[in-house]
Amino acid sequence: MEINDTYKTITRPSQEVLFKDKNSKFFGYAFPVTSEEEVKSIIEKLKKQHHSARHWCYAYQIGTQNISYRANDDGEPNNSAGMPIYGQIQSFDVTNVLVVVVRYFGGVKLGVGGLINAYKTSAQLALESSKIVTKTINIDYLIKFDYKNMDKVMRVIKEKQLKIVNQKLELDCQIHISVRKKEAKAIFNVFNQIFEVKISEFND
Repeated sequence: MEINDTYKTITRPSQEVLFKDKNSKFFGYAFPVTSEEEVKSIIEKLKKQHHSARHWCYAYQIGTQNISYRANDDGEPNNSAGMPIYGQIQSFDVTNVLVVVVRYFGGVKLGVGGLINAYKTSAQLALESSKIVTKTINIDYLIKFDYKNMDKVMRVIKEKQLKIVNQKLELDCQIHISVRKKEAKAIFNVFNQIFEVKISEFND
């Protein structure tokens, strides 16, 4: 079975985009996020920036293996804002991303269909103006060994071109490596078979 170990995301905030419909203005933004705390602080900043706006609707998706997501209508009719925004996150197939659409009411009601279209389009424009990148899902390992086994360990790291995140090379050595998910099992087995070398999953 092929292990899928890549995902798409954005690495920096998008440009501000503007969509207008019947005097209402919709400002769209996309941000890279990895936690709900980041989401909250970005929403707070946008509320200060657009303090006279009527609605700050958003959706986010976080995670690569265990996905968490949320869609918020912020006072607009049910499912007329948050879900259309989330739909765009899904159609661009991105994660670790927050899309916010700020609405200034123009005095004319758009109806639910009009709202869905406006929020969907603003989210789409924000994601289109973002640079979407593909990243790999990695598993981190900690390798522990005595100094005398350094050559054996380093030979494998060099041969397999492994990424070293951190290392402590003293009498007892520790090397923290990061490996693509689909190669992780094989790499684990290589180190696991070396006498006097211990490998375990790295947890912060």
